Amino acid sequence: IKKAYRSLAKQLHPDRNKDKPDAAKRFGEITAAYDLLSDKDKRARYDRGELDEEGNPKMPFGSGFGGYSGGAGGAHPGAHPGAQGFENFNFGGADSADLSDLFEGLFGGATGGRQGRAGGGAFSGFRQRARSSQKGADIAYRLKVPFEEAVALKPQRITLGDGKTIDLKLPQGIEDGTRIRLAGKGHEGPGGRGDAIVTVEIARHRFYSREGTNIRLTLPITLKEAVLGAKVKVPTPGGPVMLTVPKGTTSGKVLRLKERGFAAKDGKRGDQLVTVAVDLPADDDELQRFAGEWRGGGNPRASLGV
Repeated sequence: IKKAYRSLAKQLHPDRNKDKPDAAKRFGEITAAYDLLSDKDKRARYDRGELDEEGNPKMPFGSGFGGYSGGAGGAHPGAHPGAQGFENFNFGGADSADLSDLFEGLFGGATGGRQGRAGGGAFSGFRQRARSSQKGADIAYRLKVPFEEAVALKPQRITLGDGKTIDLKLPQGIEDGTRIRLAGKGHEGPGGRGDAIVTVEIARHRFYSREGTNIRLTLPITLKEAVLGAKVKVPTPGGPVMLTVPKGTTSGKVLRLKERGFAAKDGKRGDQLVTVAVDLPADDDELQRFAGEWRGGGNPRASLGV
């Protein structure tokens, strides 16, 4: 569609046909045709016989427009039997076109007097409509969110480029690189404001790590707690909780705190996985005497064949 329109518009533009009084009329007609066929919905309505060649509803179809009804080829595929107006344009199946881009390439960004000359009204009108529909540019922001606040989905207060402050709600399923769109918070444009695009970065934590929706934590415990079992306090992003350490717990054992992790997109929370690490003091005389007299323990390396 763009290629056919470009070719005909170059031939018929009034600035290039000052000695042809009908050039302005014909240029307006092909511009109207381009508007109709480059719009997916309008073209479908034309094919069904609901619009005429000028885009007016419920008008009977004629045998062409502006002297372009004749020539090789048939009507637009699927067109109403009486519709013969666009054969010579050889239009394809493109859904849409960027009018602003096309006009810039065709006429070199013509402005001022050229648009105001006789016959330039169709071009000017289409350019004005294309521009008036354009929103302003988007504005990109980066937001660093503390780890615990990302887990809790705590709203984040941010200041936009216009100086206004808002509380941004974090979405479920948030992760590094999540983009949040704030409609109408971008630059002003003829068709309204663009959007603000906020890219989230979740800050690293000094002892938590993330694994999908789960959180991992290594928890030091004493030898006595490991041997005899105990209830110990464990930090979580939502605050400390009590965790039961079973008797005979060894280093590397993983204990689970349910639903203390990140929320997935469906709202279901992951868990906090606590890896136990038995902490032995380096200079404890009593522990050293006990270990020297202890005859238990067996061979913990038997499963390794040594």
